[in-house]
Amino acid sequence: MAHPGGRPRKFNSVAEMEEAIEEYFEITPFAKVTVTGLALHLGFTSRKDLINYEGYSEEFYHSLKRAKLLVENSYEIDLKDKGGSGAIFALKNFDWSDKQEIEHQGKMSVRFDAEDKDL
Repeated sequence: MAHPGGRPRKFNSVAEMEEAIEEYFEITPFAKVTVTGLALHLGFTSRKDLINYEGYSEEFYHSLKRAKLLVENSYEIDLKDKGGSGAIFALKNFDWSDKQEIEHQGKMSVRFDAEDKDL
């Protein structure tokens, strides 16, 4: 029978979820933490489900954002220590960028000479 208000929450309180998050970081070596590993440990079936769970309340949002920040920190440390392309890829999923965008403002004039034979 379906739950009348939709799927029931995985955690009844923020404290219960934070306990599970702390357990994940205690049992997983820091260099091995991942967002998908966190999602699996918390009982989600996808990374997206974990991200969607942030929307239940401001408290869940902040707890999960902090947990994901710890994962992001591990990638940043890995990048600093080893410079691996895997860490670069992972950090791009946290909205990091490895390209520079330059905006230019000002006038530019182009002169076209119809008699130019090179055209």
